[in-house]
Amino acid sequence: MTFNSDKPIYVQMADRLCDEILAGKYQDDDRIPSVREYAVLLEVNSNTAVKAYDELARADIIYNKRGLGYFVTPGARKQILTTRRKEFLDTRLPELFRQMQLLGLGIEDIVGKWQHENR
Repeated sequence: MTFNSDKPIYVQMADRLCDEILAGKYQDDDRIPSVREYAVLLEVNSNTAVKAYDELARADIIYNKRGLGYFVTPGARKQILTTRRKEFLDTRLPELFRQMQLLGLGIEDIVGKWQHENR
């Protein structure tokens, strides 16, 4: 995974795991890779992976079964969708609209591009 500098690595790792849940790679109550496995997979320090898992556990996205590992909390996908949609509508969309206005782009330009990309 290529990390960028706009967010801490552990947040990017947590986001990636959420992306995998959204994509259906992990379902409710599925076991996810151990902290060590995920750290090795993403080539990061285990302490960074621990922070990512702690963050997700605090958000009730994953839970720990002592001695068995981490699992996806039932309803996590819906919770992630709700959170991300709100963040998109409240934060990213206003910035997109601002950029569209600065660049002279209309909604028809966006719809046309959307339709072209989704053929």
